Amino acid sequence: MDEPAELRTQVQKLWDRGWMLASMAGGESLFPRRLTLKGPDSRELSERFPEVRDWIAQLSAAAGSYRIEWRSVNHRVLGNNEIPTAIWVDTLDDALGFIGKRRAADQFAALVELTRDKQPELNIWLKKRPLRALELAEDWPRLLEIVAWLCQHPRPAIYLRQIDLPGGHSKFIEGQRGVLGELFDLVLPPAAIDTTATGGVGFSRRYGFLEKPLRVRFRILDPKLALLSAGTDQDITVTQQIFAQLNLPVEKVFITENEINFLAFPRVAAAVAIFGAGYGFENLSTADWLRKHEIHYWGDIDTHGFAILNQLRGFFPQTTSLLMDRQTLLSHREFWGHEAQAETRELLRLTREETVLYDDLRRNRLGERVRLEQERIGFNRVVEALTGIS
Repeated sequence: MDEPAELRTQVQKLWDRGWMLASMAGGESLFPRRLTLKGPDSRELSERFPEVRDWIAQLSAAAGSYRIEWRSVNHRVLGNNEIPTAIWVDTLDDALGFIGKRRAADQFAALVELTRDKQPELNIWLKKRPLRALELAEDWPRLLEIVAWLCQHPRPAIYLRQIDLPGGHSKFIEGQRGVLGELFDLVLPPAAIDTTATGGVGFSRRYGFLEKPLRVRFRILDPKLALLSAGTDQDITVTQQIFAQLNLPVEKVFITENEINFLAFPRVAAAVAIFGAGYGFENLSTADWLRKHEIHYWGDIDTHGFAILNQLRGFFPQTTSLLMDRQTLLSHREFWGHEAQAETRELLRLTREETVLYDDLRRNRLGERVRLEQERIGFNRVVEALTGIS
């Protein structure tokens, strides 16, 4: 037999699913609502009458937030008795009182009223995400102000830091990108949204804010091509845009993933070294002048090293690998380590020799998750390999 606590659980589920609050924002009305009630059968009525009587007393005592529907049962031994046959919650206010949520509902009602006054288009979001809105109650006025500001300044071409609103600082905006993105998409015209940019990383580009520029770090390996004064270290970092315009008069480009290897890279005539950053070569993708030159990629000999090489060739198909061959791997067996998690997908831009070695690595034919980090290769071996290229 269902007790008041079990009835309360049924109503609590309506709250937990957001349906009660959604109804306050114009959603489907839930009340009056009949709750599921398990009562005694005729056998229980005879054999457990004292328990049934206590059950009726409990339901009656808690009936302030719900209405009991009764039925008459005429028992041959017990005579005529009134037994609860249904429980009804007639109003939203009754339901809120039953589960102790009136204060929270009042808070949500204030959010609905404020939204209808400031940004009525967002009422649909309140109806869809009411519990999330309630979590954001303290910040909701600021969120509405930011939405209003962007509506007045679509695609503003400024950094988030430059938005001048009380409490609307960049850290707050960055911390609420997910919610703000959902709100912006509801109120902004299609022309103000770059739909090709998605997720948190695409937030700024999607809504027309400036992004922190990508950077390229490189070293001139030929003193004759020095960009800085003689005797100055040619370790230079510039933005992606500047790098794309440099069009350096080089013949060879070396990309390496290890910073010390980048710094110690030997002199090579008519060459430049670029410090890579693992997956992702967007910072190099706009430098069309790179497509005219030899590109040599030096990464770790492991499955991820080959995956990065494969990705780089998507931008620059002429790329060749450096010191990422079977002979180099086998001759440094004492320096082998293990990958934490190997790459296993097919890589379609590798050469035949690279593919065979990659397959051996991803299928553990040489050992369990074998890897050779590039910094463990002897420096003399590096100089020898570069001599073969020059």
